[in-house]
Amino acid sequence: MIMSKTGDIKIMKELKKIKRDLKYIKEHMVDVDTILTADEEALLSMAKKEYDEGKPYI
Repeated sequence: MIMSKTGDIKIMKELKKIKRDLKYIKEHMVDVDTILTADEEALLSMAKKEYDEGKPYI
């Protein structure tokens, strides 16, 4: 099947729009591995406090 020049241009414009949308999504996507649960935040806070106090790691 042969596409018309107009059809090719329309497809290219749509692909460029999709590419821009994907770029935006990638730039604004949250990495789920960087989100801590409440328990993890508490553990991290305790670990920082112990580190600042110079307590040894066991």
